[in-house]
Amino acid sequence: MADIGALSSFLVSAVGLAVPLALAALGETVSERAGVINIGLEGSVIWGALGGALGSLAAGPWAGLAAGALAGGSAALLFGFFSVRLGTDQIITGTAVTIGSLGFTGAVFQSRFGVTGINLELHTLPAWELPLLSRIPVVGPAFFDQEVTAYVVYLMVPVLAWFLFRTRWGLALRAVGESPDAAHAAGVPVVRTRMLAVVFAGLTAGLAGAHLSLAHTGTFAEGMSAGKGFIAIAVVVLGRWNPWGILAAALFFGGAEALQFTLQAVDADLPYPLFLALPYVLSLAALAGWFGRARAPEGLGVGWPR
Repeated sequence: MADIGALSSFLVSAVGLAVPLALAALGETVSERAGVINIGLEGSVIWGALGGALGSLAAGPWAGLAAGALAGGSAALLFGFFSVRLGTDQIITGTAVTIGSLGFTGAVFQSRFGVTGINLELHTLPAWELPLLSRIPVVGPAFFDQEVTAYVVYLMVPVLAWFLFRTRWGLALRAVGESPDAAHAAGVPVVRTRMLAVVFAGLTAGLAGAHLSLAHTGTFAEGMSAGKGFIAIAVVVLGRWNPWGILAAALFFGGAEALQFTLQAVDADLPYPLFLALPYVLSLAALAGWFGRARAPEGLGVGWPR
């Protein structure tokens, strides 16, 4: 029974940690399917965390979720204006957005709450327990006794899979990502499609950031995104740009992050920083193709018009 309880606790932690990664990665896969890799995703996540905190203080956690999504979408809109509208390099622009976002959110936080932000406590999201499903042994509490953001992920996965692979709009978006010139010749508005995809990715990344402040911690701290946006990009690669694969990859990364807490609890005789680095090592492994080579969209990172 103790082993079952430990396993259930581990799964609860793994799913909770996977939710922000899945939210950010699902939006990013839409952006990358349209041919835009948003390295500035980390910036959208940290803006979402700050927006979630400020919104929660002003009007409660639901307003915090909306504010976080809008803040993340605004950061993505800035990225899209330069990289899609003006045709600047996507990697350089995304890096600038991330660095600028980390700095500006820190400045806003300090101006509002002081250097330390002591006693910043937020109204957090309640957990929603689904009747019957939450009583399934081991997996029930992990998957069906979570905050609303987890159920958003469960809904987004099949909806995005249907949109990308079963609709004409999804076909047009994927055509833009494979060959923007051919898509343009077929009458698809390339710039508009890419802008909408980038902003959608920013909205979901902002929602992921709001989850960090309103579900994980109940507060805001500078740099609390802690590389979640970069890991989400690795999740997209590991998930093969497919929503179902991304859900599995996010759970894998969430489990890897939860493992460090489990091993710390059992007093494993290994250096704690080793487990702290595990998610980032896995990110590098995914990007390096250690889990198998994946074919990215042909037009990924390619500016248009050239």
